[in-house]
Amino acid sequence: MRLYLYLFFSVLVSACQPEQSSAQVPQAPVIEKQGKTIYTRFSPPEGYERSPIDSLSFGYYLRNFPLFPPDHSVHLFDGSLKYAQNLHAAVLKIDVGSRDLQQCADAIMRLWAEYNYEQKQFESIQFHFVSGFLADYPTWRSGNAISVRGNRVNWVPSTRSDGSYQSFRKYLNMVFSYAGTLSFAKELTPKSLHSLEIGDVFIQGGSPGHAVLVVDVAIHPQTGDKAFLLAQSYMPAQEIHILKNPTNSQMSPWYSLSDIRDQLRTPEWTFYATDLKEIDLQ
Repeated sequence: MRLYLYLFFSVLVSACQPEQSSAQVPQAPVIEKQGKTIYTRFSPPEGYERSPIDSLSFGYYLRNFPLFPPDHSVHLFDGSLKYAQNLHAAVLKIDVGSRDLQQCADAIMRLWAEYNYEQKQFESIQFHFVSGFLADYPTWRSGNAISVRGNRVNWVPSTRSDGSYQSFRKYLNMVFSYAGTLSFAKELTPKSLHSLEIGDVFIQGGSPGHAVLVVDVAIHPQTGDKAFLLAQSYMPAQEIHILKNPTNSQMSPWYSLSDIRDQLRTPEWTFYATDLKEIDLQ
């Protein structure tokens, strides 16, 4: 009798247990601490694959961008530490300058300009000021400076043409001083989420506004979903860093298009799906 009751209650308890799913919880992406670039530091999430990319493209430049060691903190332009050090997964190995200039949109303009400077594609280095003035690097490089007097902005002859890197950085500082999310957003081309690629930008123009850059993308071959990494600077000007994903710890620092309904929430800003744009300044 006791054996019968034991078996009866065992079956009853077993029947009341919730059914266990056979699906496994996806493993968090592997972060290789010894990796010195975005490509070697961050493996794609489980099931996702990076697509081949042209070695001369902006996307390749970003995917293989060098990183500081994993214990590197985010520093501000004055050398002090950012108030929060738990929002980033890595820091890009590029200086922030010594002035409070290279903020969010400026950091993206910096990377775009550095890539084109390296490729000697100088005609692609051009940005509008908030006033509407077009500050193109070829005109600067050929021996001109920019004069700003109130709302009046114009080119003035300089002493000589200067293609040095030092002069290039002076040009960028001038751009950072008079351009921002408000002007940069107007220069970019809107695109749909499913077309997201490396080098695209989520941006809201304003005062303040914000912008983050897509620095890598991986695709799930079965579902077609895209995972992506985001990098930003912020206010005040600070080192460019790769953001953690505050809404999906199993995916972090990668983000997923499938997680975006209407909004993309990052640690310090919330974007909308309609905020995605591509850079096409040629």
